[in-house]
Amino acid sequence: MIDVLPEVYSVGQLNNYIKTVFDQNLIFQSVAVEGEISNFKNHTSGHWYLTLKDDTSSIKAVMFKGQNIRIKFLPENGMKVIAVGRISVYERDGTYQLYINDMMPEGAGALSVAFEQLRVKLEKEGLFDEKHKKPLPRYPKTVGVVTAETGAAFQDICKVLRRRWPMAKVLLSPSLVQGTDAPASIVSALQKLDATGECDVIIVGRGGGSVEDLWCFNDESVARAIFACETPVISGVGHEPDVTIADYVADRRAPTPSAAAELAVPDITAEKDRQKALVMRMSRLAFLNERRLLLDTYQDRMKASVDRRVTADKNRLMVLSGKLDAISPLKVLSRGYSIAEGENGVVKSVNDVKTGDRLNIKVSDGTFSAEVL
Repeated sequence: MIDVLPEVYSVGQLNNYIKTVFDQNLIFQSVAVEGEISNFKNHTSGHWYLTLKDDTSSIKAVMFKGQNIRIKFLPENGMKVIAVGRISVYERDGTYQLYINDMMPEGAGALSVAFEQLRVKLEKEGLFDEKHKKPLPRYPKTVGVVTAETGAAFQDICKVLRRRWPMAKVLLSPSLVQGTDAPASIVSALQKLDATGECDVIIVGRGGGSVEDLWCFNDESVARAIFACETPVISGVGHEPDVTIADYVADRRAPTPSAAAELAVPDITAEKDRQKALVMRMSRLAFLNERRLLLDTYQDRMKASVDRRVTADKNRLMVLSGKLDAISPLKVLSRGYSIAEGENGVVKSVNDVKTGDRLNIKVSDGTFSAEVL
């Protein structure tokens, strides 16, 4: 039995006192905790609820929407992170937890993780499939450009277009290409150009910069706007090594804005050379066709000459055959004559035979024997 009761607190008073102890301890006001994420929940309110654990223990944590909106990647169960925040007590449940202000993946940059997460997500949705890639026009009349109006990228694009295809009209839809407001600006500028229906092809891009500078081209809204665009889109972001999500979604990817302009239009010098070659080829074909017609004429004449020669030879042969037939011994026999042959050949005179000789008598329908009497 308790003789003297200590001071009695309500549950709320006790939890409030414990919370005050935590909140007044400077160590708990800024701590960095390393652990593996489990039980992650992305609440409809925008807040993140999760547990950080290691091999021996765990701690509940929360990151409110106001803080997590700055995080470039989406936490996943099993991901190892370093979370920075404060330790305090949630009075209602009497539990202490980590209130996270910042978070970074362990062993990999947050931007790298965010890039890979979005890349995998959009790839699974089919936004990168070749079957969705629209062909570029061969001879565009109007080239749309989405970039900063005062940037060097726009000047480089215009310079290339004037040199390669000066008859093309350039239609600029200016946008921000850096900073937190850039994704919405790029989406709006792209949609405006696409809605005009004037552009045959659109270039989206900017010059080089850091990963952070180019990050707006890794935004999901920009990627989906490019994919939804009815006009073929060429991405030209940064320099050769730089690859963004926009590059994966665009119909064609160029390593730089200048290279994007080269892809957008043909080279007028090369086209002139091609046309000259085509004219020469057509002239050659016309010459060959003319010679073919002349050859056909010669062939017709030769055939007619041969036909006449053959007909004449046939007629001559018929005449000679008739003459030969007229003097043929067989022809004579058919008129009732016969040929007598003795031992010395054909009997031409009575002196060629003597009494008792046997003769072969040939008539038109056969041969029989006879004896000279």
